[in-house]
Amino acid sequence: FACIVTTPTSEVTATSRHYVDRLFDPDPQKVLQGVIDMKNAVIGNNKQKANLIVLGAVPRLLYLLQQSSSSVELRIECSVVLGSLAMGTENNIKSLVDCQIIPALLQGLLCSDLVFIEACLRCLRTVFISPVTPVQLLYTDVTVIPHLMSLLSHSQRTQEYITQIFSHCCKTPEHQTILFNHGAIQNIAPLLISPSYKVQMQALKCCSVLAYENTQVSTTLVNVLVDGELLSQVLVRMMQRDKPVEMQLTSAKCLTYMCHAGAIKTDDCCIVLKTLPCLVRMCSKEHLLEVRVEGAETLAYLIEPDVELQRIASTTDHLVAMLADYFKYPSSVSAITDIKRLDHDLKHAHELRQAAFKLYASLGSNDEDIRKKPILESGVIELLCSLTQSDSPALRVNGTWALMNLAFQADQKVKGEIVQCLGTEQLFRLLSDPDTNVLMKTLGFLRNLLSTRPHIDQIMSSHGKQIMQAVTLILEADHSVEVKEQTLCILANIADGNTAKDLIVSNDDMLQKVKYYMGHSNVKLQLAATFCISNLIWNEEDGSQERQDKLREMGFVDILHKLSQASDTNLSDRAKTAMQQYLA
Repeated sequence: FACIVTTPTSEVTATSRHYVDRLFDPDPQKVLQGVIDMKNAVIGNNKQKANLIVLGAVPRLLYLLQQSSSSVELRIECSVVLGSLAMGTENNIKSLVDCQIIPALLQGLLCSDLVFIEACLRCLRTVFISPVTPVQLLYTDVTVIPHLMSLLSHSQRTQEYITQIFSHCCKTPEHQTILFNHGAIQNIAPLLISPSYKVQMQALKCCSVLAYENTQVSTTLVNVLVDGELLSQVLVRMMQRDKPVEMQLTSAKCLTYMCHAGAIKTDDCCIVLKTLPCLVRMCSKEHLLEVRVEGAETLAYLIEPDVELQRIASTTDHLVAMLADYFKYPSSVSAITDIKRLDHDLKHAHELRQAAFKLYASLGSNDEDIRKKPILESGVIELLCSLTQSDSPALRVNGTWALMNLAFQADQKVKGEIVQCLGTEQLFRLLSDPDTNVLMKTLGFLRNLLSTRPHIDQIMSSHGKQIMQAVTLILEADHSVEVKEQTLCILANIADGNTAKDLIVSNDDMLQKVKYYMGHSNVKLQLAATFCISNLIWNEEDGSQERQDKLREMGFVDILHKLSQASDTNLSDRAKTAMQQYLA
């Protein structure tokens, strides 16, 4: 029986060898006792598990499990030991999978003994919930899924283990379709009202992964009746405050996915009055960090496409203030007595911030009023500005990214507060950040600040000298095409201002740089530079004649003429449009 052992060789003790030797005893009773003793020895002992795997216990246990001559009791005990080995390290799981444990256990499901079937399913469940097990192995044999569906009705244990296996092995739209076509909805929905909490939870998780971004599954789920009641009503009941948090959150996720897939309207009362408030509740600090992360991410996903839901969320239960709290982890060390808790907090602090960023982005994505209200009243600007000073590049990126989104189509008041809070020194530090992602987001932020003429003129009147200096440095330095394109776009925005454009026209050095990029080999840079010139010579603005004359003297008309013949249609069109300003 070929078995590739991926467990690192550890100290092989005499006791471990003795356990394995007993599996080969000619007396079946002694073999059974040996397996039972092995079971007791491996519980909670990872070193012992690794030793037994290295010594070849797995192939022998699988052989005994599959022999029709083995007693049912022996076969059950073998599956229990294998399940215990599977609860060890990821290397243990890899060894078990390499030894073909999955086909052996699936074969065991054809046995008529229910206790043995349950033991095989429990072991399969343990193997499949490991991230290192290839989930595709569940779908290799086309008879497996229908057989598992048929076993669902046998007992609460088969229901719990099978739905958990389905949840963990449903990773792609193809998997969703296979399970759906084999009657997953009809077989699993009734389990939502099982007398067993474990069965209810696994059925709920299963419905949730089946519905995720899947219109076909979601529209079917909406119309399913569970004991004469619509499934959405069953889920609403599961979100009540007296239910366990895990159940509330998973029900809310399921309804969120159904809504996002278009099966439930965003203004349906089960979304507005039940799902959204439940998810906001999950963000409060009374809950575990994992719950708060999942709650915020799910809420972000729910409200992202719908302005009305964003409005409601922004005014529900001080959500914005709650999110500000997401950045305060981990708690100060002096207040921490439990080292394990500190370790836990540190691990989840990053996830917590990411979840809050996603939710901020969703809250302010479509509506200016909301953006001004989550944001200005909650002290978030100060928070985001302080994040840009973090030693962690990831936090600097996130802080700058959030400021970039915040400045997008914002009014003068919001922009002014951001610039004042960030400070020009920090802005220019970010523009020379060694991390390209931070630089790109800072340029995006600057571009959003410098949009609409009054804003451009106001910002350039107070910070024009420094901004032009920063633009010069970036255009002269050794940066990627993307960075330079973004910088030229900023320059084009400045050129669109009424008074701001003089800062470019009066700066011959800058005009020479623009000229250089108009003749660059990269079309994106040519296009961005041409935009800048086009804005400078636009006819309908005061002083356009003087600007046109100066740029003609510097040779820009000849370059535009040449670019109007360019093979890239965007570039040639832009050059032609600019040329027309001279002819008008």
